[in-house]
Amino acid sequence: MKPLAKDVETQLDSALDGVCRAGVPGVFAEVRQGEQVWRGASGVADLETGSPVHPGMRQRVGSITKTFVSAAVLRQVEKGRIRLDAPIGDHLPQLVPGERGRKITVRMLLNHTSGLAEYLPYAFPSLKELAPESLDDNRLREFRSVELIALGVGAPATSEPGSTPGVYSNTNYLLLGELLEHLTGTTAEKHIADDVIGPAGLTGTGFPDGPQIEEPHSRMYEALFGRIDPPRDYSVYNMSWVMPGAGLISTVEDLNRFYGKLLAGEIVTPSSLEQMQRTVPVIAQDGRTLDYGLGLYKTETPEGVFWGHDGTVWGALTMSWTRADGGRQFSAAMNLVRWSKPGAVPHPIDDALATLKHEALCGHP
Repeated sequence: MKPLAKDVETQLDSALDGVCRAGVPGVFAEVRQGEQVWRGASGVADLETGSPVHPGMRQRVGSITKTFVSAAVLRQVEKGRIRLDAPIGDHLPQLVPGERGRKITVRMLLNHTSGLAEYLPYAFPSLKELAPESLDDNRLREFRSVELIALGVGAPATSEPGSTPGVYSNTNYLLLGELLEHLTGTTAEKHIADDVIGPAGLTGTGFPDGPQIEEPHSRMYEALFGRIDPPRDYSVYNMSWVMPGAGLISTVEDLNRFYGKLLAGEIVTPSSLEQMQRTVPVIAQDGRTLDYGLGLYKTETPEGVFWGHDGTVWGALTMSWTRADGGRQFSAAMNLVRWSKPGAVPHPIDDALATLKHEALCGHP
């Protein structure tokens, strides 16, 4: 691997520093342009000790996990074990019973057009008032996916199955985790590790088997839209509350490798990738409207269309973007999230992140 041009690296280093100056304790990233690679880090991993972040740290990557789940499901489609337009009730009638199970398809779960509500406000009731008690009460709780799914299925539907815009819901991906287990006879986490993560050569990626991250990592500071002040560390957390939807741990290097291989047709077939890139409008949890496919979505820049995903869990934000031709990649991780109060004017962090993303996606070697 070769370094990027010196002036580009300087701009990227400056953009990372800008994110920290705006208020994020620590941020690290990797940019790839063909054979050229830049890795950088700025700030601290621990506010108490002042230990620095570094680019090789592990990170809870949140909903980036959904792309891995989607790839695993598409590989089952390729083997003829499931159809994208098969009703989920044909396979999991006990979880989505009756007419709903006959109307909601696997594709609708993957692209968030099922109409199934998000279970999080029911599993974490204090979130309805943006209060942090539920985050602390559930720190070490072991949830069962089927109980969380029942909360989402039992809640009022957000829309009719298949209608757009879709509404982003983790209930969809917990159901896909149960579907993978039904099809393969093993847990979704083990199957994804064996069928996607291992063959892709991702040595720093996996699902946790406990509440701690064993490898070097940052602490994770949650602000909950300004309701936790100062932000609180949630790096030790039982991820059973969202495991198949957002539980994965990875590195910025592995994320670039994964999305590069995915868009090159090395993880799923080109026809499966085409299905993954068929987008519909989906309303995200933060109110944005996404051009969402099957477990990934696109962002358009002056340098072309990029595909990927972002994700948050308590205290961590991660993003990963790869240009459609695979020629430019950017993954970044940071240890503070939900820094702005609802309805507040844009925070300096928002502007600093926009600058970093522009430099990473549109800068020239």
